[in-house]
Amino acid sequence: MSSHKPQKPATKTVTAGRKASLTGPVVNVPVWRASTHLYENVAELEAGKARNEDGRFFYGRRGSPTQWSLADALTAMEPGAHGTMLYPSGVAAIACALLSVLKAGDILLMTDNAYDPSRSLADGFLKRFGVETRYFDPRTTDYDALFCDRTRAILLESPGSLTFEMQDIPAICAAAKKRNVVTLLDNTWATSYFHTALDKGVDMAILSCTKYIVGHSDVMMGSVTTHDKLWTKLRQTAQQLGQTVSPDDAYLASRGLRTLSVRMKAHETSALHIARWLQTQANVATVFHPALPDCPGHDIWKRDFTGSSGLFSFIHTGDAATAAAFVDALQLFGIGYSWGGFESLALPVQPEKYRSVVAWDKPGTLIRLQIGLEDTDDLIADLGQAFNGS
Repeated sequence: MSSHKPQKPATKTVTAGRKASLTGPVVNVPVWRASTHLYENVAELEAGKARNEDGRFFYGRRGSPTQWSLADALTAMEPGAHGTMLYPSGVAAIACALLSVLKAGDILLMTDNAYDPSRSLADGFLKRFGVETRYFDPRTTDYDALFCDRTRAILLESPGSLTFEMQDIPAICAAAKKRNVVTLLDNTWATSYFHTALDKGVDMAILSCTKYIVGHSDVMMGSVTTHDKLWTKLRQTAQQLGQTVSPDDAYLASRGLRTLSVRMKAHETSALHIARWLQTQANVATVFHPALPDCPGHDIWKRDFTGSSGLFSFIHTGDAATAAAFVDALQLFGIGYSWGGFESLALPVQPEKYRSVVAWDKPGTLIRLQIGLEDTDDLIADLGQAFNGS
């Protein structure tokens, strides 16, 4: 095996997590539904307490082969990773990752375009916990000015999931490492399929697996993948907070992972085609998609990413009522939160409500699109009739 070339991402999505010790002779790992794990004798019971790792039966909260297989696969997707912890949602993953490295009196840096639940966690629970959060411009290049003696962690999101600003992750991570500041990245938009985070310097790569990993809009799950230096803290924090996922959900997430390659490529192709079409429409002022050459941050995307996903946004030139009428007129786009599933979604958003240091004052109304797996021409026709009728 050591003489083989490293597997490419598409191959990893199929082969990772399928060790014979976890799956046996079958292709898909079985669903192990179990809370109590039994021991042969008391000596084995006592020995089990000292072996806190995946692959060792202990108690249902630490998982079984179904969860271990998924965690192993997600770890394999990130070069340099030591392990992955699974959580019942993406928000739970963000919360537990931060709690594993922060304590009262610490300062957390958070990009100002962060996912709203991340902001809510920082301004609510973490504040009560004694952690101060300082927001910063996601496009800043003065990285050294971000840090102070009390800074312990920095949460990044690139691109932002509403306005799609790109951050220079390697440069920020290099500046953070000089000060022993832990770097965490919400990598949900690209996943490790299009953007490996740890080899860019990130300490903890966070995914809302609810989105592209699961891919079928039927499971809530999150994950955090990290290297060996932070693994014990991350694992202990998750266990102390009782974080676990069901084997049925882990099975569905593993099944989704196997088709991640073809789905991501389909999302990418359709989204770019639709984004370019939107640029030609009179009702569209700006399209925010990092893979478009004229989008701010495109050079960073081109350097660090190998592809793009199906989520982007655009500014409708109309006011909020006109934009709402446009969204209401869509027939193939559902109106709802989340993204990454097989179905297309449209959502009017108000970035100005979720900013602390960077004002959002662009005229028009921002609409976020999740491009699913429907026929691209059908989606464009639907958008066209909605523009005509709004």
